[in-house]
Amino acid sequence: MSDFFTATVLVATLASGIRLATPFLFAALGETIGQRSGVLNLGVEGVMLIGAYAAYITALRTGSSLAGVLAALAAGAAMGIVYAFITVVMHATQGISGIGIFLFGLGFTDLLFRTQVGTPVPIDGLGSARIPGLADLPVVGEVLFEHSVLTYVAFALVPVVWFVVNRTTFGLNIRAVGETPEAADTLGVRVNVVRTWAIIIGNMMAGLAGGTLALDVGIFQQNLTSGQGFIAVALVYFGAWRSSGVMAGALLFGVVSSTVLQLKTLGIIVGATSTIAAMAPAVLTIVVLVLVSRRIGAPAALTVPFERDG
Repeated sequence: MSDFFTATVLVATLASGIRLATPFLFAALGETIGQRSGVLNLGVEGVMLIGAYAAYITALRTGSSLAGVLAALAAGAAMGIVYAFITVVMHATQGISGIGIFLFGLGFTDLLFRTQVGTPVPIDGLGSARIPGLADLPVVGEVLFEHSVLTYVAFALVPVVWFVVNRTTFGLNIRAVGETPEAADTLGVRVNVVRTWAIIIGNMMAGLAGGTLALDVGIFQQNLTSGQGFIAVALVYFGAWRSSGVMAGALLFGVVSSTVLQLKTLGIIVGATSTIAAMAPAVLTIVVLVLVSRRIGAPAALTVPFERDG
């Protein structure tokens, strides 16, 4: 165990934790926007898978990570339009619809991978973008300033999402339709239009989360996300629908996951113990979620469809 508590290993663990937190942060921030508008999307996992495959196959065919990122965003937007039609226009039950999106994403990406690729083919992953000067700082530089561009973008989005939700007219409308859609409608807010845009934005970020994961590991395989989308949904509750809280939850989950990986790599935990330890991040998230959820309240109109009278 003493091998773990060395400066080199601890710094590597923290840096890896930040990297592992990136997909969760993208997906959870997007889901935060959607839920603040009153729409729950349990299909985040499926959208992440579709975004991951879109990024992978595009990067494989073009050799461009940027093209892969754009493909992931486009795939997320397309799924957002589909989900908005199902839930906002057709008023389908959001929980069941979300599970349907997840199952579709799981099966569809597996089918595409088998027919278009077959055997896993690696692609060039996201390289590290060292920030000159800052990356040379002792300890802090390696932990914070030697990550991919998408990691910096994810954490930069935390204050951006806060500002949009709390300091813009669009954000005010999102919060209004998520709390009292009938009152917002009487004030001239187009409730379903606002919700549709919130869903599309949220799904684009979920698609980007999947794309980040695929480009990070440089490969695609069946069920690549392994439940990360559902954890992202839980992190929205963990963070009390606030971007800063979501970031804290993503970092906690990322660091715990990184710690487990390091302990396995060092051979400190092996065999059955290793299998049990692998569940630690999910178990921790559930425990904290249960404790936190008792003290917070969801948007009042979450999962409630809106239909104008008359």
